[in-house]
Amino acid sequence: MANSKRKLPTKANTAETNTTLDKETTSTAEKTKTDEISGSKKDCRLLNGFFRDGLGHDLDNFKSVTNFTRWLERPVDGAALGVFRMLYGAAMLIDIAEERGGGQLDVRFGEPLHCHFPLINGMRALDYPLMGCVYLCMWLGAWGIMLGYRFRVSCLAFLVPYWYIFLLDKPTWNNHSYLFGLVGTLLLFTQAEAYCSLDNWLHPRRSPCIPYWNYFLIKFQFFVLYMYAGLKKFSLEWLSGYAMSNLSQHWVFAPFRQMLDPELIDLLIVHWFTAFFDLSIAFFMTLEKTRLLVTPFMISFHLMNSRLFVIGMFPWVCLAEVPLFFSFDWPRRLWTSKSSTQVGSSGPKQPGILARLRTCLIIGYCALQLFLPYSHFITKGYNNWTNGLYGYSWDMMVHSYDTLQTSIQVVDNESRQVHNLNPFAFTEYDRWTKYADMAVQYAKCIEENLKVAQHPAIGSNISIYFDIWCSMNGRFQQRSFDPRVDLLKAKWSPFEATSWSLPLLTELNHMRPKLRNIETEVLAWNNYSDVVFVADFPGLTLTNFISPDLINCTLTILEGNVRYSNEQDPEVYFLTAGKSICLDSNITHLVTTIGQKPASYLFTYTNKTMLEQDMESLDEGASTDREERPLLPLWQEFQQRVSNYQQFLGHIGNCLLYLLYDVPIPLAVRERD
Repeated sequence: MANSKRKLPTKANTAETNTTLDKETTSTAEKTKTDEISGSKKDCRLLNGFFRDGLGHDLDNFKSVTNFTRWLERPVDGAALGVFRMLYGAAMLIDIAEERGGGQLDVRFGEPLHCHFPLINGMRALDYPLMGCVYLCMWLGAWGIMLGYRFRVSCLAFLVPYWYIFLLDKPTWNNHSYLFGLVGTLLLFTQAEAYCSLDNWLHPRRSPCIPYWNYFLIKFQFFVLYMYAGLKKFSLEWLSGYAMSNLSQHWVFAPFRQMLDPELIDLLIVHWFTAFFDLSIAFFMTLEKTRLLVTPFMISFHLMNSRLFVIGMFPWVCLAEVPLFFSFDWPRRLWTSKSSTQVGSSGPKQPGILARLRTCLIIGYCALQLFLPYSHFITKGYNNWTNGLYGYSWDMMVHSYDTLQTSIQVVDNESRQVHNLNPFAFTEYDRWTKYADMAVQYAKCIEENLKVAQHPAIGSNISIYFDIWCSMNGRFQQRSFDPRVDLLKAKWSPFEATSWSLPLLTELNHMRPKLRNIETEVLAWNNYSDVVFVADFPGLTLTNFISPDLINCTLTILEGNVRYSNEQDPEVYFLTAGKSICLDSNITHLVTTIGQKPASYLFTYTNKTMLEQDMESLDEGASTDREERPLLPLWQEFQQRVSNYQQFLGHIGNCLLYLLYDVPIPLAVRERD
């Protein structure tokens, strides 16, 4: 009994100890959990503080569809968007006569045999007088957008012809033409006529406020433009410095030439700085604390682009978009010391179904824009040396081309006669030389035109072959398509890789520095020497006729093995790497690549005609100095634009007179071979 009595309290003490330990463990776990929650809240507060201080918005606005909808629907002043609308409309009025081809309306649509390259097979250009009406409709729509008159109708009057003309000719595509169409489409759904418009003057609005999503869509589109342009430039292809060469010689880089060599300007400023600028500028413009700091860089960048490149209204539309990153009511503040508009801080407390649906559509559009530039794994048929059709990928200036030779052979399969056709007989564009889909379209258009023309020497049963030599970003000249494939029978699908489209010889990329050194050395021989670098695939033959204007011609093999012959010498020569042979002028030379690997070689020559002309000029004592082009030829550009616009209006007038009074239309027809 005594032992049992001594054991009772022992058991009780053990239970109490366990209970105490459990409580301490629970307390520790709860404390740890509390600390984790506290740390998580602290992180959220820091992130929310960054969003509030940097972007001017709370993070909670993006945590749910309801909050995001409320944020998009909040009322803001529509003044800044109204100013952008006017500037965009003015830019499009100029663009119609220039990059939309209004000044060359008769050449593009007045020739019945002119070839077009539509995105959708079966699209056809209307007759020339009706195309004049299409351009007139687009022109009136641009006026309506700028003035804000019957805004929705004006947008439709501009956009329907714009997208029709855009889709009708893929060779005219570029990123900024695609951007102009997207911005115009987005403006159609906004209330950009709320400020400084005829609509608002004729029918005054009760409130100057518009939903914030009107701004969000436009700003997002430009955000994608800059960000993706930077992402596409952060590649070895761009950062290696071969895409944009010799830009350092332009006068806009004169201040930098005081500190850096031209090669370093091309590499560090043109390539590296531009990549960083494109990738980061949209973020810096969105952040309130850095906006004022980077705005001068933004303006300077686009002004420099307007001098460096012929890219139409693109720099000016981008400059028109810059004020959208600032306060919504800045135009009103130019007239008054303070804003006359009371803007709400948030949208409706409980957004309706239509507002939620609109938010879903906006999110879907944003997702589509983020996906399209990287969707080329789906549309494999449009991939060649680059991915996808040029225009919607935002890979601006990443690739530069140098086309050396383009030949088209039409073979009569019945008589076996071979006819050489002027490659630009039915089009003034050259982008078909780089894209398989357009090459097939052009071949079929040539076939149709030959049938219409009923050439006596060419029958109806023909084959068409393209032999195109092109260089991309300082590489060798090489073929873009297999010259042995009849393009009238070639298989092409937008969703399958094109077998007859020859790949870029990237295995020779390591030789690009060597090519630069050789070129520098050859150009230093005299003012009339030059060099051409060529690479070819095994089994293919380069047929090269050397003009009598060229002397001191030499063929040198860099890598691989070739078989050389010419039309006058029956002997065949086998040349390996490092071997050279002198070539005679005024005859055709044949260079066939043999072996299992591509061969690379170069031609050096001297232009005798240029040499003799300069010597005659020196003998006569004539000055060889050319008239220098002014550094800032604004007046000349203005005169050219006025002249181009007069031609455009003249074309429109001729089309209307023909349709109304049957007055004959004078046409400027291109010469054909």
